[in-house]
Amino acid sequence: MKRIILHWTAGSYKPNETDKQHYHYLIDDTGKVHNGIHRPEDNLNCNDGNYAAHTGGGNTGSIGVAVCGMYNYSPAKGLSSTPYPLKKVQCERMFKLVAELCQKYDLPITPDTVMTHYEFGKKHPETTSAGKIDITILPAYTISSDNTGNFIRQKAQWYYYNL
Repeated sequence: MKRIILHWTAGSYKPNETDKQHYHYLIDDTGKVHNGIHRPEDNLNCNDGNYAAHTGGGNTGSIGVAVCGMYNYSPAKGLSSTPYPLKKVQCERMFKLVAELCQKYDLPITPDTVMTHYEFGKKHPETTSAGKIDITILPAYTISSDNTGNFIRQKAQWYYYNL
């Protein structure tokens, strides 16, 4: 595995069957981690059709982690546009899960190995991931959207060294 790509489901606080098909791990509103249908290793070869399709143009070698929530979110309308804003318990579990996966797969925590779907799309504007807004905001934390990826990596680093 070469990287972890972080998402929100744009749904409710609980994973549904579609979510489980597209992500390897999903975090519900209580912080519980649910396994998707596919193992991360299924994404080593995406030519056989048996993989988690979570990031257009970036699935091969990528682990898809999603936090459940953010249904109907619109940056223009702000957090009032979603009845399911991400909760702090979900985010903290995401940071810890990233650290656990980085340890398991011997991945350093860098912008090239741990990124949001938004960051992947910015780095790869030729893909269908360009323009995706997940994850650009963490409602439980006061950070600007430009710093969300760095904030996530800093929190994951803390968990990495404190597990």
